[in-house]
Amino acid sequence: MSAKEVAIGNFNSHLKRNPYPGRGIVVGRLQNSSNWVIVYFIMGRSENSRNRRFRFEGDRLWTEPVDQSKVTDPSLIIYDAMLATDGIQLVSNGDQTKTIYDYLKQGDCFVKALKSREREPDAPNFTPRISAMLDCTGASPELKMSVLYANAADSALTDRATFSPATPAEGFGYCLTTYMGDGNPLPSFNTMPLLMPMEGDVNAICDAFWTALNKDNRVSLGVKEVDPNGKTIKIVVRNCHDGD
Repeated sequence: MSAKEVAIGNFNSHLKRNPYPGRGIVVGRLQNSSNWVIVYFIMGRSENSRNRRFRFEGDRLWTEPVDQSKVTDPSLIIYDAMLATDGIQLVSNGDQTKTIYDYLKQGDCFVKALKSREREPDAPNFTPRISAMLDCTGASPELKMSVLYANAADSALTDRATFSPATPAEGFGYCLTTYMGDGNPLPSFNTMPLLMPMEGDVNAICDAFWTALNKDNRVSLGVKEVDPNGKTIKIVVRNCHDGD
């Protein structure tokens, strides 16, 4: 099976036909370009989870409440999802984005930053914390991805998986999501990063992923284009509360 067939198969099974992959990160490369692309999406079913939208400025993408009066617990839903510093791009599904950013600023590393964090405390799901870093400061860009998830034998403990995928070919990316699908409790993501297609420009990618996500559960999606030196070129977003 070709890489394209694998990527399209993953896209269809894990996103398009999956009612609830939860929050998701995809980092890859644009077609026919040396530029990179970073995708982050959120889904939600509760009023608290759905009461938010993406906003962006410069390198930064964050979540904010749509109706502040309806916020019941901001701790797991309001955070910086994308940040950048000195040729390094960061993306995650929670406030660990800022943790990684702060550790890098003081000369520490991605792995050490995440050792200071645990899976989310939202029993019984214990949602994984998913994170990625694109480091463009060296001779060639390097990608690291991480999943922090509850230990199967003792959910009070956190298992940690860190991946260092090879640079993807143009038009492909690697994906992490918080869940494998719907369930009660929700089943945590439990596999290697999934190869995904990244076809067209950032607007086409944004449209493709937004259309694939379950329309009853999707909340917001952001796509960032990054040049080979790690500089942000543009960000585009979709928000269900904006009528998208």
